[in-house]
Amino acid sequence: MEIDLGKLPFDLDFHPSNNLVAAGLISGDLQLYRYAAESTPQRLLEVNAHTESCRALRFVNEGRAVVTGSPDCSILATDIETGAAIARLDNAHGAAVNRIVNLTESTIASGDDEGCIKVWDTRQRSCCNSFNVHEEYISDMTFASDSMKLIGTSGDGTLSVCNIRSNKVQTRSEFSEDELLSVVIMKNGRKVICGTQTGTLLLYSWGFFKDCSDRFVDLSPNSVDALLKLDEDRVITGSENGIISLVGILPNRIIQPIAEHSEYPVERLAFSHDRKFLGSISHDQTLKLWDLDDLLQGSGNAMPNHSAVSDSDSEGMDVDDSITKSSKGTKRKHASKGQNISGSNNFFADL
Repeated sequence: MEIDLGKLPFDLDFHPSNNLVAAGLISGDLQLYRYAAESTPQRLLEVNAHTESCRALRFVNEGRAVVTGSPDCSILATDIETGAAIARLDNAHGAAVNRIVNLTESTIASGDDEGCIKVWDTRQRSCCNSFNVHEEYISDMTFASDSMKLIGTSGDGTLSVCNIRSNKVQTRSEFSEDELLSVVIMKNGRKVICGTQTGTLLLYSWGFFKDCSDRFVDLSPNSVDALLKLDEDRVITGSENGIISLVGILPNRIIQPIAEHSEYPVERLAFSHDRKFLGSISHDQTLKLWDLDDLLQGSGNAMPNHSAVSDSDSEGMDVDDSITKSSKGTKRKHASKGQNISGSNNFFADL
């Protein structure tokens, strides 16, 4: 299935329990669609959420609302039934909001263009954590729920680990040679995988984040803009050349390319709530819904033999369960900036 969004998309997210998908556009619009197999997707909602682009979004509160972030420094919560604004914070960050991810049922994290990560608690209706951890934009984040640690990647070439319980930056990696663009946790919490601007995948061992333990250099000469964990041994990658690939981790191998979105970069990848569909967005202004079973046919869908994987780094670990590559960093530097104010603590008061 293919949805013509009409404008360049920056992010997408699927509803946690229904066949709904949302996209944030360069125009500042939020669009919501209902989809079903073998039928044309139906647009249910279009809201002009922000004065600048809608760069990040996530469903929250069991899917009753969508939270969006923008280079105008605001975060907005929108009711998906009515399209009405539930709450808006005009100065959520001191710089453009670039990424939003879900942490728990009641918390989300947002990252901005100046390297600041904030955690929002919807129950306490406040910003409960703030980490000024990076020098450049936050490109991606992922959450280790067992240890309550938030992993962040940045255009400054480093990876960070923030402890949500203690409200402290636990560690930060040494500087990489290029920008880190995407991140997932795999191997039952033992490995953190990062996609980079040069196309190399960096593998970090949990508990040993100062430098990567392995590099997979054979994937692509193009930047790996999106990573989506399929299972503990396989990850789906989205690259600047528009190719979506299935990649095995330890042993590191390209299992096969599984789709080509377009000739333009793949911005984001996401699974539907039932994992029947893979969603992808690109600069061709479309959101594509791929039948996941069809994509994985012939890819050796059986799980790899774990006994064949030798990972000497596992001992002693804290195991827990319109833009080109050359302008990825600079395009965020020129985004409009706002002022950070103490009033940000009551953003979720009306949720």
